[in-house]
Amino acid sequence: MFPRSSQARNWMFGSEEILDKYREKANAAFIRQISERSQDAASLNFLSKEEEQDVQEYFQIKLVEFCAKFQPPMPKSVMGTSVHYFKRFYLYNSVMDYHPKEILVTAVYLATKVEEFNVSISQFVANIQGNQERATKIILNNELLLLQELHFNLTIHNPFRAMEGLLIDIKTRCGDMIESVDALRPEIDKFLDQVYLTNAILIYAPAQIALASIIHSASKQKKNLDNYVTQLLFAGQENDSIKNIVTCVRQIRILAKNVREPVKNIKALCDRLEACRNQDNNPDSAAYKRKLEELVDEEDSLLEPASKSSRTDTDILGMRSLSPGAN
Repeated sequence: MFPRSSQARNWMFGSEEILDKYREKANAAFIRQISERSQDAASLNFLSKEEEQDVQEYFQIKLVEFCAKFQPPMPKSVMGTSVHYFKRFYLYNSVMDYHPKEILVTAVYLATKVEEFNVSISQFVANIQGNQERATKIILNNELLLLQELHFNLTIHNPFRAMEGLLIDIKTRCGDMIESVDALRPEIDKFLDQVYLTNAILIYAPAQIALASIIHSASKQKKNLDNYVTQLLFAGQENDSIKNIVTCVRQIRILAKNVREPVKNIKALCDRLEACRNQDNNPDSAAYKRKLEELVDEEDSLLEPASKSSRTDTDILGMRSLSPGAN
């Protein structure tokens, strides 16, 4: 299924260098856009591509923490899917254009729907500190934007199902090597949590990540699964194919091992982000409120030709929308 999926066709990239080019392009495009329309652009102290990446990585950690603390507890697939959405969005958009704290919660909310983890919007925002009514508006206003930026490619193949399949296979065919596959799970979970903080999910197939997680966990217990991989799992494969998967597993493990801690100046970067972000997309700004008013005026003008009875019904039912994404 994965090789024919939209994920494989549209959202897998050959290397971290390719991903960096997309992010650099998004950073430059935003700075150019603001500079062309604002006389004060020189004073905004824009974030560099590297600083944007620092901010994005910080909020990725916050996303994973949000999912881990969510009530009722959500399945790992929701976390995995939301991280995919978050990473995809910022391949083509700057954090200065759309603040990651707002895209973060929108990505998780959309993932709950796609992964059929049924929570209402009121249940969802109950997990958010602060003004929950404001959070609801932000999520609903950003939901269509996120869908569009994902090109409506919503199905995500996470490594969890492949990992379970491999554990069953190991238990069935290699019981003498691994006494209890369940003993591997704690380290597998830790490893996968680290992987989601890296670029690996945009470069390597879910099955490759699943295999890397199991090999990593087995190595922590001083268990060697080389014979399982070469003689059973990939029995009959060409040597080049086996070398390729071994290389992929090694690279995934290196990425997971080298996850960076948030930079020490992250608070200063977030403060700068607040100052240089696109005010048209800042719910607290006058520019954003003017944009909403313009949308309301536009909708009102569209309603003008309607019959008197139609206008009365709309007013009685309270169905007039205040923004394109409102429910």
